[in-house]
Amino acid sequence: MKRYYLDNNATTPVDERVKEAMLPYLGEAFFNPSSVYTPAREVRKAIETARERLANLLNADPEEIIFTSGGTEADNIAIKGTAFALAEKGKHIITSAIEHPAVLNTCKFLERVGFSVSYVPVDRYGIVDMDHLKESIRDDTILISIMYANNEIGTIQPIEEIASIARERGIYFHTDAVQVIGKFPVDVKVLGVDFLALSAHKFYGPKGVGALYVRKGVRFRPLVHGGHQERGLRGGTENVAGIVGFGEAAKIASEEMEVEEKRLRPLRDALENGILEKIPEVIVNGHPEQRLYNTLNVCIRYVEGESVLLMLDREGICVSTGSACSSGSLEPSHVLLAIGLSHEVAHGSIRFSIGKFNTEEDIDKVLSVVPPIVERLREISPLWNKEEKGG
Repeated sequence: MKRYYLDNNATTPVDERVKEAMLPYLGEAFFNPSSVYTPAREVRKAIETARERLANLLNADPEEIIFTSGGTEADNIAIKGTAFALAEKGKHIITSAIEHPAVLNTCKFLERVGFSVSYVPVDRYGIVDMDHLKESIRDDTILISIMYANNEIGTIQPIEEIASIARERGIYFHTDAVQVIGKFPVDVKVLGVDFLALSAHKFYGPKGVGALYVRKGVRFRPLVHGGHQERGLRGGTENVAGIVGFGEAAKIASEEMEVEEKRLRPLRDALENGILEKIPEVIVNGHPEQRLYNTLNVCIRYVEGESVLLMLDREGICVSTGSACSSGSLEPSHVLLAIGLSHEVAHGSIRFSIGKFNTEEDIDKVLSVVPPIVERLREISPLWNKEEKGG
């Protein structure tokens, strides 16, 4: 069966050029980069080349890049590292109600060990309530953490504005930019952020490797102690092949992302327009304009999103009902509840996220399959039958 993969916000296929760059470091170039002999120094050089490529992608300095095991660890380092380093100054953190679990669960952990956290609400499009954010700032606030773009609905936050507010009050600012990097240019100097988390597997690199941008001069406490790797800020022998692949993915993204946006945005729009034309009672979630160009999250009323997903899987179509990191839960998406949807409506959510290996054929396939699936499910839905009869 042919597979049609439209779940690129969960993970992306590894680019063949990335695979090729990684292969030597899974074979003959196996040396420990901390060793001093010549082949080991060559491995070290490959890591530093990757670091330079990441820095170039973000307009950062190479020494501001710390390699991690992924976006989740990068978020943990930024939030816990700041909390533990600045606990004497204050124990208050501000975040939003629609953050990724990597941020929300880290904040919940800190609440259990004596910190306080304010969760800023969002409007119906998923944009942070700026007045509420400003009002949440206290004298003991040490960190604000707001994601750049939401992984479920794609809404993009006014990061530069939030960073400016934080800077004026002498508060560190962290953004989870995992869904943004590789999709459009990001300049950390323009944004004014102190921490920025990213992950390779979200833009055609390997899983198990990410990075944290840390602005020069920022105080934080390392979480992983060991050797002198990453300048003593994150111990442990480096995932060399993963880091090299990460660097290659960054290089490719810097060269090709503009072209990909021009190709992918019309595909997303065609998918959205087709669903709205063919299926009644559909809600599009996220901001109409300030949204990732590859992301379409819809709630199809009077059906269960999980049922749609399983029936699409039988047709070879891979999509999501929300975040892959929380899809094991039977609860509706916390993001959809935060933007004001009812439990009943939120349970009908489907997320399509397209990537650079998608084509018009994929969109046509989805539009040929989804409407009859929804029609079949609604035929056995008592809620839909009631609606149809005007009840």
